[in-house]
Amino acid sequence: MPAAAVEPLQEMPDPDGDDLRRSSQALDDVDLDDWAAAVDAGERARAERRAARSTTRRPPARGAHAGLLRTTWGRVLVGAVAVLFAATLVGLVALWPGGAKGTGPSAAMGGATTGAKVTGVLDVPCAGPTPQRCRRLRVQVDGGPATALTIGPVELSPAFSRGDAIRVQKTGAAPGGRDAEPYAFASVDRRGTLLWLTVLFAVIVVALARRRGLLALIGFAGSLGLVVKFLVPAILAGSPALLVALVGSMAVMFITVGLTYGVTAQSAAAVIGIAASLLLAALLGTVAAASAHLDGRSGEFSTALAQTAGGISLQGVVLAGLVLSALGVLADMAVTQASAVMALRRSAPRLGVRGLYREAFAVGRDHLVATTHTLVLAYVGATLPLLLVLQAGRVGFVDALNAQDIAEPVVATLVGAIALLVSVPLTTFLAAAVVARIPPAALPEAGHGHGHAH
Repeated sequence: MPAAAVEPLQEMPDPDGDDLRRSSQALDDVDLDDWAAAVDAGERARAERRAARSTTRRPPARGAHAGLLRTTWGRVLVGAVAVLFAATLVGLVALWPGGAKGTGPSAAMGGATTGAKVTGVLDVPCAGPTPQRCRRLRVQVDGGPATALTIGPVELSPAFSRGDAIRVQKTGAAPGGRDAEPYAFASVDRRGTLLWLTVLFAVIVVALARRRGLLALIGFAGSLGLVVKFLVPAILAGSPALLVALVGSMAVMFITVGLTYGVTAQSAAAVIGIAASLLLAALLGTVAAASAHLDGRSGEFSTALAQTAGGISLQGVVLAGLVLSALGVLADMAVTQASAVMALRRSAPRLGVRGLYREAFAVGRDHLVATTHTLVLAYVGATLPLLLVLQAGRVGFVDALNAQDIAEPVVATLVGAIALLVSVPLTTFLAAAVVARIPPAALPEAGHGHGHAH
């Protein structure tokens, strides 16, 4: 091919080469010492973030336990809780009932019942000289015969419909005897309603509070078991009712607070505050009951108790009820105050004991007024039927207060309110004195105080 026909090759653009030249120029302009320092700073920042994440993942309860034991106040608090727990166990063992006193079912309470279904409702003339109508039911006893039973005057009898479930009791009358009914009406069967309400309550608690709600339900079941298996049988066995109530209340407190909030500074301070307030309530209640001569001999239940379990101190039963009724509101208030102190410590770590106490007590003061009001209304609601009877009978206010049936709940309300007033500053101070000496990072996060309650 002729040389003239060959065109010279044109130089093609090289974008990659331009980028390399620019990068090389940029590297020449960078100070290598500055670049190494930046790399080291980045590595240090990443290491610090990894350490922070590992600290966050660490179970908070362990840190709280260690923080409690590293301070003098914490060791004193843990020691006091341990002594109280040991004393409660000793009390449970010493007072555990071996057998209950009693003379069997009384006419007032009836005894065991059997299920039955209403098949018919009739209003018939009542037996006796007074002309009035009585309600009679035709029923089918579960696993038994069809029979009839008379309830009483129509004006005083509940309304029934065909298919209603009721409970009946055997009267001991011979079957087929003249004017003798083999079964007597005991009550409407309410077990179905109680069951579905309980299930609904449990579902809502678990749905809203989740694991803590489940633990609270377990604590509730354990507390109820203590009342049924220990407290009531021990009183019937002749043990001092007030002492039994105190030991039982302490045991219920440990179950409830321990399962729901675990072993933390929060729960330890709450336990001591509750225990001291309960002891104060028992002391004040004893003095008030003796001064006001509240012997417990009022109402049909005291009469039935005197018939079935003679020798039991009815005044002691009144005091035992006072202590038990105060436990719930005291536990709520004490735990709330301890939680407020811990939340303040996490959000304001520079606050000391005095600052934590002042700020938490300001929160507790508002809660205290509302809770005291709730306590009063609870007792008013419990005695509402009696208040209506007194009002209908035109009994004066002063005379009504002087009646033992009213004086007992009034004394219980005032004693419980005084114990509540004392529990707030006491629990707040204990929690502040301990938590102020624990590093905020060692405290359990909000909502995780129960993390190790097993």
